[in-house]
Amino acid sequence: MVAFEAMGVATALPTIAAELDGQRWYSWAFTLFMAASAVGTVFAGRLADRHGPALPLLLALPLFAAGLLLAGAAPNMSVLLLARALQGLGGGSIAVPLYVMIARVYPQRHHPRAFGAMSAAWVLPSLLGPALSGLITEQLHWRWVFLGLAPFVLLGAVLLAPTIRRAGSKPETRPTARPGLLPAALGAGFGTVVLNWSADHPSLLSAVLGVAATVSLWVCIRVLLPTGTLSARPGIPVMVLARGLLAGVFFTAEAFIPLVLTVVHGYSAMLAGIPLTVASLGWSLGSFWQGRQGRFSREHLVASGFVLVVVGVLGVALLAPEWGADRAIFLFWSIAGAGMGVSVSSTAVRVLGLSDQAERGFNSAALQISDMLGQALLIGLGGALVNLLASTREPTLGVAVLAGLLMVTGSLGARLVARSRGIILDGR
Repeated sequence: MVAFEAMGVATALPTIAAELDGQRWYSWAFTLFMAASAVGTVFAGRLADRHGPALPLLLALPLFAAGLLLAGAAPNMSVLLLARALQGLGGGSIAVPLYVMIARVYPQRHHPRAFGAMSAAWVLPSLLGPALSGLITEQLHWRWVFLGLAPFVLLGAVLLAPTIRRAGSKPETRPTARPGLLPAALGAGFGTVVLNWSADHPSLLSAVLGVAATVSLWVCIRVLLPTGTLSARPGIPVMVLARGLLAGVFFTAEAFIPLVLTVVHGYSAMLAGIPLTVASLGWSLGSFWQGRQGRFSREHLVASGFVLVVVGVLGVALLAPEWGADRAIFLFWSIAGAGMGVSVSSTAVRVLGLSDQAERGFNSAALQISDMLGQALLIGLGGALVNLLASTREPTLGVAVLAGLLMVTGSLGARLVARSRGIILDGR
């Protein structure tokens, strides 16, 4: 259901923004979702370490459904953005307990295949989600993209409850004391929102707020992420950093693909969602492939995934101009999706393999927080850049510039991970 929502919103959002007169707030639908997800992730990780993974899962699903219902009834863009924040709180609380359950149920040698199997949950939504969302948007109304999912999410919670309660009992070991996690998550989410607002509304006041938000983010991230993450220390820290860079690069580029296809190249909402389908299929195939690789180190696989994502973002740069190669995006974005499948699963496998039992919730949450903050920051700042550089003659000039910056960021990520592999081999 989370996968269907993700695929559906990205396809329907250009229509939603146009109807609610919220084009200027287009990127905020993603930014607020990710900022709220960071809060939900920290809360779920702490609950999973203290009480087992059952409780956060059973709280997350009804909250996610409430966000869907509010979005379906939203009378304006402000309410829709509030609904996206609720969806983020619920959706952000789902992945961490699932990671903890994988570590608890499967021996370590089977973790790669377990994450590959979990990625398979995206296959059906990838095949049907964008096209179905586009069809619903065109033939019924975009509100049913949200309203149609809510009953299934609640039904899923009821069906999952017995199994989750059996496999998600309270852990035997006590988690490490980590004071200030929830305030830090709230501060990081708020700081992300303020920083993106400042970038979108340039003035002296916004410059002051932007500096304050940057300092707040720096302080909060140091609490939420393992020591050494921002300096790319080998092991868990560099994997957590890589996850944020991967998610930021990939999802920032993807957020603007349907917009460019509809506004510049005249695609319908249904056709504009097809690149998201092929990317998710590539993601699932990449994750399936990594689950059967024993020859390569996880650092090697993550660095290779970065390279594939950078190649895919090149396709977005070629798509942006009016004369751009719009059909090539289907191939390029499938390559990017495959890179994400290989690398995202590999970061989770590596982090769980290096984590003590009492730290699985915190480290899994750190992966998700890095993922979400990477998306929220880069999508928000990317949206500000696109708005700043937009003109009547070249409405998507900013997308091309943004794609170039994302390619540089992805290349840096590949270098950091590859360098960490060399340090590990040298024993330093």
